[in-house]
Amino acid sequence: MSGSFLGDAFGGRGGHNGAGWPMSNILDAMEQLRTQFEQKTGGTPRMNKGDVRSAVLSLLLEQPMHGYQIIREIEERSNGTWKPSPGSVYPTLQLLTDEGLVRAEESGGRKTYSLTEEGRAAAGDETTERSAAPWETAGSRDSGRMTALPKAGVELAQAAAQVARTGDKEQVAQAVEILEEARRKLYSILAQS
Repeated sequence: MSGSFLGDAFGGRGGHNGAGWPMSNILDAMEQLRTQFEQKTGGTPRMNKGDVRSAVLSLLLEQPMHGYQIIREIEERSNGTWKPSPGSVYPTLQLLTDEGLVRAEESGGRKTYSLTEEGRAAAGDETTERSAAPWETAGSRDSGRMTALPKAGVELAQAAAQVARTGDKEQVAQAVEILEEARRKLYSILAQS
């Protein structure tokens, strides 16, 4: 693929700023989708204040874990819709330790956290007060509207950008056809209702 073709398409060489080239419009739309997704969700749904605490207690009720194991477990159980940051999990673990609900044991260079008897009672109380685990409510809060669909759009934009950067003229033309067909199919979903 010639560098001038892609350069022209992305406003580089030739000074055309991609005007009239279908891929540039598609990439602009994908970039807008990605930006909206990141602004609205920060990549993950917003959780209530006590959700990290409840999630940590619920997980430790099952078995002792280290901090990153807790983060991975929450992400896995929420099907990727919620991944708390280390900056929220580790302070929560410290607070629970200070409250006497959790104890930390150093093993193999890692701290493994487990519930104390008081922690087991507190975790049991929280579990009975809630109708669902915090990671279950993360996915149900938006039903995929603010997570799954924009995430899929971002991944599609990344694939389209990769084809635009490295594909030859024929591959780019094929990608444009596929994306235009995808757009038509998405609008047809709305037309069905």
